[in-house]
Amino acid sequence: MNRTRGDTVVTEEQRKPGPSGGLRSEKYFQEKELWGFIHRSFTKSMGYTDEDLKKPVIGICNTFSELNKCHSHFNELVEYVKRGVWQAGGVPMEFPTISIGEPYVKPTTMLLRNLMAMDTEEMMKAHPIDGVVLLGGCDKTVPAQLMAAASANLPSIVLTGGPMLNGRLNGRSLGACTDCYGFTLEHKAGNLTDEELAVAEDAICRSDGHCMVMGTASTMASIAEAIGMALPGCAAIPAPDSRRKHLAERTGKQIVELVRRDLRPRDIMTADAIDNAIRVTMASGGSTNAIIHLVAIAGRLGLKLPLRRFDELSAETPLLLNLRPSGQYQMEEYFEAGGVPALMKELEPLLNGDCLTVTGRTIRENIASARTLNRDVIRSLEAPLDPQGGIAVLQGNLAPDGALIKQSAVSPGLKRHRGRAVVFDSPADLAARIDDPALDVDENSVLVLKNAGPKGAPAMPEIGQIPIPSKLLKRGVRDMVRLSDARISGTSYGALVVHVAPEAAIGGPLALVQDGDEIELDIAERRLALLVPEEELAKRRQGWQPPSPHYDRGYGYLFQERVLQANLGCDFDFLLPKELREELLTGK
Repeated sequence: MNRTRGDTVVTEEQRKPGPSGGLRSEKYFQEKELWGFIHRSFTKSMGYTDEDLKKPVIGICNTFSELNKCHSHFNELVEYVKRGVWQAGGVPMEFPTISIGEPYVKPTTMLLRNLMAMDTEEMMKAHPIDGVVLLGGCDKTVPAQLMAAASANLPSIVLTGGPMLNGRLNGRSLGACTDCYGFTLEHKAGNLTDEELAVAEDAICRSDGHCMVMGTASTMASIAEAIGMALPGCAAIPAPDSRRKHLAERTGKQIVELVRRDLRPRDIMTADAIDNAIRVTMASGGSTNAIIHLVAIAGRLGLKLPLRRFDELSAETPLLLNLRPSGQYQMEEYFEAGGVPALMKELEPLLNGDCLTVTGRTIRENIASARTLNRDVIRSLEAPLDPQGGIAVLQGNLAPDGALIKQSAVSPGLKRHRGRAVVFDSPADLAARIDDPALDVDENSVLVLKNAGPKGAPAMPEIGQIPIPSKLLKRGVRDMVRLSDARISGTSYGALVVHVAPEAAIGGPLALVQDGDEIELDIAERRLALLVPEEELAKRRQGWQPPSPHYDRGYGYLFQERVLQANLGCDFDFLLPKELREELLTGK
């Protein structure tokens, strides 16, 4: 009987671990003809022995880069993973893939998430490795690696790099990048000097690690744990804490066990496990980006994950985690309060407890002894911060395929709002006019940004936190309803409607909005409406022209030609399993 591993068909005998020939690496190193000789000779020249080549070979995907601050400590972390692999009887072999750091990559790391997923998948499938440790941390790296793991389906385990320690300034805790927005906003309003801003720059990021609020990096680390692909406790241990080194060693040991048990990502990342990850995201006030990434991961597994499933689970899942930008604390306090295992223990009545994890045990078994150590950080189901989860899915004639808002970070007075549109046709138009003193705008206006989606921007950058116009900042305005087909950082806050689908660049209704149109937002009713008669919209549609493409060659051209819309995960259509691809593209 044959089973498929990714694109490779293997026999049941080859699937079995052990000395009978079941390890993938044995097909390379125990083969008696020319290629076996070459594989052994070249490998032994690096110091490995014949004895080593009979052990499980563990690939360690090290995404260290000096252009990725969040991964700057990975070379040290890898050494602890290797120690664990050796101790468990495996042979560690480190390999690189591209590394995409959120602060540096332009126009956006989202352009390269799919490329990183492809790079990782092909490296996993092409080499003589039996299992893989995936080191990630920055926003798009963990989803790219989970997408690759789902497609390659080799025994895999995720090790995230951990959050930074809290920033500190004048006795106050700071968080990147929630306070990055705050400091620059107050500087723009004239309330901070250049010198004061420079002091804040030095104080906000004071250790290795990724952003220490519940931004996308922390959200995806939590998802890796909740979905069962990382060891319990992995998400919240601060990067410089010695306990992350201990976890790295245990991760190295555990991947050898996964190989021996032949436990693979598709055994773990089931539909029920994805539901668990969604609930943890909603209870955490997690990033809106998580929805795009979970849809993409599900797609690689051959699972259709509509936006309505997120809204169903959000409506049933209270907000329990008191973390910025939706709450008061940061990842350091979350770790001290018990981390993801403690949060999942509070959510246990709502979770699918029988889901298998990389520990070889179920979720229920993993969290059996977990407990909350600080009730102000992690609330109970009986006393939540909010009865609903952090993210709401909006629909209406302005977003037929959905839009998102992080309702837990919206100013209360803007959760239901009607205002006239002030429209920017592109990111460049926004940059040119947002601070124009002549801009016809007031605090009740709805700021609308077009052509910032997957094809339009290109690649849907995190520019949905449209700046408050300077003249309104000086009057004390700090939040407005803002609407776009772009994304936002998970560290963002405010009344930000994002991921509007279909996007303006392909002729979605957003493309038809004009200055002065009335727009209605009602989060409780999940409603986003353009209050313009259909006959008028039909006239506008006849005159609409698509924007010029951004690329005429290379990877950018591939991206704009084959990327799916936000509600479908922004993966490339050709990377989905054939049956799901046909269903999504034909609607059948």
